[in-house]
Amino acid sequence: MDEKKIPPVIRKDRQLKYTGTILKIYEDTVIANGHEAHWDYIHHDGAAAVVAVADDGRLLMVRQYRNALDRETLEIPAGKLDEPGEPTIDCAYRELEEETGYRCEHLEYLMSMNTTVAFCDEFIDIYVARDLIPSHQHLDEDEVINVEPWKLEDLMELIFSGKMTDAKTTAAILAYARKYGK
Repeated sequence: MDEKKIPPVIRKDRQLKYTGTILKIYEDTVIANGHEAHWDYIHHDGAAAVVAVADDGRLLMVRQYRNALDRETLEIPAGKLDEPGEPTIDCAYRELEEETGYRCEHLEYLMSMNTTVAFCDEFIDIYVARDLIPSHQHLDEDEVINVEPWKLEDLMELIFSGKMTDAKTTAAILAYARKYGK
């Protein structure tokens, strides 16, 4: 099979259009395929997430309202970095306790992912937490999060039936299932 060379895309300009609490939106001017084009680009400082495994093997999931979807979702605990360059493992330890009310002594790296590569640079490092130690949730004043323990096979059914669509959660659960043979 002959490999075609993709012509380079050259960014001529990047202009900041909006700064929010968790992202910045830019308009990029690029030369693509010999033509000038304008592309949206969203910058996000990054995040971390945790597959929290209870002693009985069930995974602790968080149910919360997501404004962009105007509904509740079932997800693994996750959150954004407090500042650019914060080690993702520090963020993961913090988010585990903040959202689930459990902490742990050791996190195991599972995987990294980019969430929406077409227009956003957000990355998430995902860890596995075991030997959970009861603590307390430390929710932000505008957060309402319910913690629910789920069997892995039931979560897999939600994924394959199309009922669970959060990318970080589906990727993490599938990777966890593959790695640990469930």
